[in-house]
Amino acid sequence: MLGTFPPAEKRWAMRFYYPNFTNDMWRIVGLHFFGDKQHFVDNQHKGYRQAELEAFLTEKGIALYDTCTRIVRTKNTASDKDLEVVEQTDIAQMLRQLPHCTIIATAGTLATALCAGQFGIEPPKVGAYTAFSFESRPMRLYRMPSSSRAYPMAIEKKAEYYRAIFEQL
Repeated sequence: MLGTFPPAEKRWAMRFYYPNFTNDMWRIVGLHFFGDKQHFVDNQHKGYRQAELEAFLTEKGIALYDTCTRIVRTKNTASDKDLEVVEQTDIAQMLRQLPHCTIIATAGTLATALCAGQFGIEPPKVGAYTAFSFESRPMRLYRMPSSSRAYPMAIEKKAEYYRAIFEQL
């Protein structure tokens, strides 16, 4: 799973992916796998149970990273629209290190566009995928809705979109 880039550190609730407490990624995962959007949430500390998350993701074979390795935030927001890409992640090199990976899921428009651009493919629509080949390996690039609460979709609806990739695990 690839996002774009984490928000400024002052917005973090933990030192891990999707660290912003108001981001719904870990609620989406909890809702899908456990029927409980609060499964990984630590409301007392306004954060997440990171150790449980890491163990769960490892068990399921879900790897996380960002499509950008260097950015500039043009405004004091976590929004991708206020982000200037300085350096993209070399996704092809990453795939060479993950020989069993056949699915890439991107969260949001910019992450999808950057990933699709690196492989010269059309970005899929939300909830769909574009099939492509990477060094003779059949691949699918799925575009998932952004897990940001700024994205105008109910968490339950977002979880339905993510179901497509989670069920293939």
